[in-house]
Amino acid sequence: MLFALAGCSGDPAPSVGGAAASALASPSVPASGGVPVQAGALPSAAAAVAPAQLKIGRLGLTARVDAVGIDAATGDFAVPPSIDEVGWYRFGPGLEATAGSIVIAGHVDSAEQGKGAFFRLRELTPGDAVTVTGSDGTPRVFTVVAREIFAKTAVPLERYFARDGAVRLTLITCGGPFDARTRHYRDNVVITAQPAAR
Repeated sequence: MLFALAGCSGDPAPSVGGAAASALASPSVPASGGVPVQAGALPSAAAAVAPAQLKIGRLGLTARVDAVGIDAATGDFAVPPSIDEVGWYRFGPGLEATAGSIVIAGHVDSAEQGKGAFFRLRELTPGDAVTVTGSDGTPRVFTVVAREIFAKTAVPLERYFARDGAVRLTLITCGGPFDARTRHYRDNVVITAQPAAR
């Protein structure tokens, strides 16, 4: 299970653009359980340009981005506890990357805190713009190419946590039906965006 605390309400949006998302990826080597990693050296902390702010005009969203890793207790993506913030997977590519998937994930809602930063993420469609400003102060614009809905047990993690393939931005949250017994949502909503043409 990738995320356990977030989800969405309302009618689910259908998947669109899956072929475009697949075309940006290339095969990666999965890790043994949990979030896959691509074999190879990680960039030094000094070389990585960490995302600092995420802005999606269509959703009226501006959110702080924190660098996160993996929750040691669960093996899940360590999404920031505040639902107003989102997390960048710091063991993957940064904004300086010329290949791979830059992953940012966040909560969609919480029983205690209400609607999260990614509450409306499922509304994005191909052609929408997403702006990520890095720790270097430079904004980078991406264009959405796909919105995909997966059961959490079927998310192709090796594609979305890859450090190979074309450079792309991957936004992830939870969605689908809420299981009152487990207090988890069934699905994940995955948005893929590529660097905007200049």
